[in-house]
Amino acid sequence: MDDFLYLDGILYAEDVALPEIAQAVGTPFYVYSSATFVRHLKQFEDALAGMPHLVCYAMKANSNLAVVKLLGDLGAGMDVVSGGEYLRAKAAGVPGERIVFSGVGKTREEMRLVISGGIRQINVESEPELRLLHQVAVSMDISVPVTVRVNPDVDAKTHEKIATGKSENKFGIPISRAREVYRLAADLPGVEVVGIDVHIGSQLTDLEPYRLAYQKVRELTNELRMDGHDIRRLDLGGGLGIPYERSNVRPPQPGDFGAVIRETVGDLGCEIEIEPGRFIAGNAGLLVSRVIFRKQGDGRTFLILDAAMNDLIRPAMYDACHEIVPVVEPAPGVDRIPVDIVGPVCESGDTFARQRTMPPLADGDLVAFRSAGAYGAVMASEYNSRPLIPEILVNGHQFAVIRPRPTFDEMLNRDRLPVWMGS
Repeated sequence: MDDFLYLDGILYAEDVALPEIAQAVGTPFYVYSSATFVRHLKQFEDALAGMPHLVCYAMKANSNLAVVKLLGDLGAGMDVVSGGEYLRAKAAGVPGERIVFSGVGKTREEMRLVISGGIRQINVESEPELRLLHQVAVSMDISVPVTVRVNPDVDAKTHEKIATGKSENKFGIPISRAREVYRLAADLPGVEVVGIDVHIGSQLTDLEPYRLAYQKVRELTNELRMDGHDIRRLDLGGGLGIPYERSNVRPPQPGDFGAVIRETVGDLGCEIEIEPGRFIAGNAGLLVSRVIFRKQGDGRTFLILDAAMNDLIRPAMYDACHEIVPVVEPAPGVDRIPVDIVGPVCESGDTFARQRTMPPLADGDLVAFRSAGAYGAVMASEYNSRPLIPEILVNGHQFAVIRPRPTFDEMLNRDRLPVWMGS
């Protein structure tokens, strides 16, 4: 469910008409709904009600400072995967005790940064990382709460590029070696074992992989407790999928996800941490673009947009499908034709949809990509020297630019000519 609806034939973001925003900031742009973010966070809170828990928003989905502050002010924790994300969370007012540091390649500098600034826990992904963290913590004369991320070798049944819980993936420690690694952690000064971490992938639309993974976590919890470890937190990751296409198929909801958690590990007396990102942010955002040309090819019609793969790379990277709708609602029963929807970048991969059935659209018409709030703006680039596009946050009748479009002068001024080239 989202808050982007047609009213009197025009697509709105909450109570703001999209053409009004286009007139103010130009196209393309991202637009986010505050109400949708808030509602989706509440669904996860409700799903875990009655259990000690912390919902840690996975900032990699959308790390705009305003989005992070919106969720942080509601009590959400943050799951960060870099020093930069950590600094964004802190800048948004999220206290260190609500920030979890994940990721397979944490550097010494990042470890020092989060330890000195305050951190809820560090999710350790390998033995070399564990030893490095021990060295850093001892040098700072501090004890750092950690979980160890275990790889349960469970197929998440998702796209291969966003699966993280199979044995061939780079993430975590094989669960078969977990007890050995926990023994090492217990012997290292500066490291305080507080729990277990697991995350099996993103865009999951089947609950069974979660159930299989969490049953393995349950068994490991009991084994580690018998070994003398104080396992009091279970970080169960996120990854719950969203519908990118309108259909009658209803993907699992947070309440369904919560039921699996209760069924598998709910009686272990552990505080539960989850790290949803896409489900909170995905359907909270649109990418709005304008048709530059309608071009007739040899047996194909192309809609060439002013948005491109550098603005939304998911279709090129993952063959991802986004529903694309006209901002002006088509008349009932209007004829639709198959078109290729493409951008202006000089790459054949700059294609958003092939032979997508669309109502008639002309040069200058606005279209909206649904479900673009996650992994859209955060993965954007300035390829072809195209400026990053604005991000807009809507709150009822209000809207604000929360990241402006840079000017070409600002882009050029980031470059530096070497002294031997002169001025």
